[in-house]
Amino acid sequence: MQQAFDYLLQKDPIFKQIIETYGMPAIPRRPQGFETLVLLILEQQVSIDSAKATFLKIKAHTTCIPETLSILPDEEFRTLGVSRQKTNYIKILAQTVLNKELDIESLATKSAQQVRDELIKLKGIGNWTIDIYLMFCLQEPDLIPLGDIAVINTIKELLDIHDKQEMEIHAQQWSPYRSYATFLLWHYYLKKRNRTIVY
Repeated sequence: MQQAFDYLLQKDPIFKQIIETYGMPAIPRRPQGFETLVLLILEQQVSIDSAKATFLKIKAHTTCIPETLSILPDEEFRTLGVSRQKTNYIKILAQTVLNKELDIESLATKSAQQVRDELIKLKGIGNWTIDIYLMFCLQEPDLIPLGDIAVINTIKELLDIHDKQEMEIHAQQWSPYRSYATFLLWHYYLKKRNRTIVY
């Protein structure tokens, strides 16, 4: 980990600025598995705190396993604060696991590209969700989720780059530690706004 940060400090002055102002970031970790994918679906386009509150309601109401969520009535999902669209996505995920079309445990043995190819087939799981799963659960060191608003806004602010393709080109110099660069960008974004997030 220290090796990654040392590398980034040499590559781009913005990282020195972030660490000198706000210190070192926490490295997010989440368990692999079905529960985390459900939580990531809930987190799409809403705050982490709000998604977590909904996730805890689901867990208090029933067991968060494919067998129960695949048959939980839509009205119950709605009562727990899950939108119709996300209910559909969670049920598709649960059914795919039950049908053995997706073996979540086996993802840990695959390359980042293989994981992406497998998960992208599922309706409701896009590149952002896959990026976060790879980074938080599978500790993939070299990803930058350019579908993430906080990452995009921080790059705009610190580097004055506003085009997504240019962001991607600039971020290539942070390889092979783009995930660690992302953790630093998130750290800056949250600290500057006096926000604390428990991943």
